[in-house]
Amino acid sequence: MIHVEKLTKFYGSFCAVDSINLDVKKGEITGLLGPNGAGKTTTLRMLTGYLEPTSGIIRIKDSSFEDNELAVKKLIGYLPESAPLYHGMLVYDYLGFIAKVRGLDSKKAAARIHRLAGLCGLNDIMHKPIGELSKGLKQRVGLAHAMMDDPEILILDEPTSGLDPNQIVEIRDIIRSFGQEKTIILSTHILSEAEATCDRIVIIDKGKIAADGSTESLKKSTGEEKTVFVTLVNADYAAAAAALVTVEGVTAVEEIETPAAGYLRLKISAVSGQDIMQRIYAKIRETSWIMVEFTQETKSLENIFRELTKEA
Repeated sequence: MIHVEKLTKFYGSFCAVDSINLDVKKGEITGLLGPNGAGKTTTLRMLTGYLEPTSGIIRIKDSSFEDNELAVKKLIGYLPESAPLYHGMLVYDYLGFIAKVRGLDSKKAAARIHRLAGLCGLNDIMHKPIGELSKGLKQRVGLAHAMMDDPEILILDEPTSGLDPNQIVEIRDIIRSFGQEKTIILSTHILSEAEATCDRIVIIDKGKIAADGSTESLKKSTGEEKTVFVTLVNADYAAAAAALVTVEGVTAVEEIETPAAGYLRLKISAVSGQDIMQRIYAKIRETSWIMVEFTQETKSLENIFRELTKEA
C-alpha cells in the first residue's frame, strides 16, 4: 500500500529524515515512535504530500505524487497534531463544509456525516460550536474530518496528545475500529497506547529507523541479556554471588534494595536464549537459603524505546 525508499529531508544543513526505507501493508496499523526531534512529523508530512522530500521515493498504491498528486492525496486522510478546525462553526456545519471541499454531493455528504457522527461519537455535539468542545471531542471532530471522503489510508500525528486517560481509550477504540478497513500510520509518545493500538511499531531516532516490527518481535530481537530477580533469606551477598556466578549463562550478580532486615535481593544478568531459571533454582536448592522471590523481568516497549534512543 505504501512504499518508502531512501526517504531524506534536509532543512538547510540539518538532516531531519535520513534515508529511511518503509513498507506498510494494506489493513495494517503502524505506530511511529521516537523522541522529540526524531523526524516523525516530518516523515508523516512527506507521506501526505505536505512536504517535498529532499530525495527518495514515496509510492502510494504504485503511484507517486509526481505522477498524479491530486489522485494520490485523495487516497489519504490526514490529522495533524493540532486539528485544523474552525472554532466558530457548529460541528455539523463544519463537517458539511468539509464534505463540500472534498466534492461530495448533498445526498452523499448527509449519509457520510451521519455515519461518521456514529463512528466518532459526535451525535450529542453536532449542534455545538467547536470552540466550546474539550480537546478529546475536538480530536474526534478532526478524525471525522480526516475520514470524510472515506480514504484508504489514514495518517495521524499524535492523535492522543494532551488527552486524559478516558479520552485516550476512546480515541484508541475509534482508531482500532477504523483499522479494520483502513491502512493507518500514527505517531505517538504514549508507548502503552502504541502497544495496545498498533500491529507494528517503527522506532525512529535522529532521522533513522532504529527498530521495526511487532512488539513481541522487538522484545525478542533487542538486547542480549535476560534479567532475573531473586530474594533470599539466610544468605549473605558474597556467598550468594560467588555461588550464582558459577551457573552456566550467568554474567553478573548484583545486590539491589533490601525489602527488610534479613533479606537479600539480587539482580542476576544472564545470556539471552539460555534456560537460566531452572539452573539458578537448582543452584539455590543446593544451599540452606530460603527463596521468597524468583521472577524474570519482561522487557517492556518502554525499555526497548529507551535502549534504542538513548545517547551513546
